[in-house]
Amino acid sequence: YFYGQQTVPLGCARNLALQKAQGELLAFLDCDDLWGKEKLAKQSALFALDKKIGLVCTDTILFDGKKELGRVFAQSKPAKGFVFRELLSRQWISMSSAMVSRQALASLNQDSSSWNGGWFDERLNVCEEADVFYRIAHDWKLDYVDEPLTFWRIHGLNTTFQKYGQFAEETLLILEKHRSLYPNYDQKYADLVQLLQNRATFQKAVHTWHNGNGPLARKLLTQLPHPSPKSRLFFFCTYLPGSIFPIMAKLYFALPKFLRSL
Repeated sequence: YFYGQQTVPLGCARNLALQKAQGELLAFLDCDDLWGKEKLAKQSALFALDKKIGLVCTDTILFDGKKELGRVFAQSKPAKGFVFRELLSRQWISMSSAMVSRQALASLNQDSSSWNGGWFDERLNVCEEADVFYRIAHDWKLDYVDEPLTFWRIHGLNTTFQKYGQFAEETLLILEKHRSLYPNYDQKYADLVQLLQNRATFQKAVHTWHNGNGPLARKLLTQLPHPSPKSRLFFFCTYLPGSIFPIMAKLYFALPKFLRSL
């Protein structure tokens, strides 16, 4: 057990933990989440089957401390194998469900010259885990345990859902990072470039509405070239006061999958 002596940004804290860890497989458990009893055993068994696997996750139950709100894999199973494009299109890995190999993490240090460390990018505060998962998925296979062995606690004041402005900034930072890491990114992944730009615009619109400016949020949404069901639904929400944001964040996970896609 290692106890940090000072409060540091989340990415930095995760890097400190990785520096202390000594195992060949590493798993994460955030303070308000839970693991099922067989989670680690079933994940580690998949790594033993294929040395090219860099990350294994599990299905995740979303709950508010009292009742189940939904399940990540409930309506569609994630992809397996080399699934970089699929993961950027639909991020299905909850942080506390992820297990990664030390080899996969070590490979990230090879392209870390432009930021502080190749593991968790310490410039990021809300997308630091997605950034790592994306970069692992670019060069390693992903797999999953098709059982709900992780429990992600959701509540109206979750820090994650209060920082949509940061999400917008960090989504674009990740896009620029990919462009610097992967040659001909705009040509090879033109669809992902557009997706990430659209995602950042939507996130900025949510942040703007949350801060009380519904008209500007609607103006941002009209910039989306191909509005998704989620953005169309949110357009009407911008006519409501931004003060209901915590309630909307909680209800979000009760929506059907097709309404949550972007």
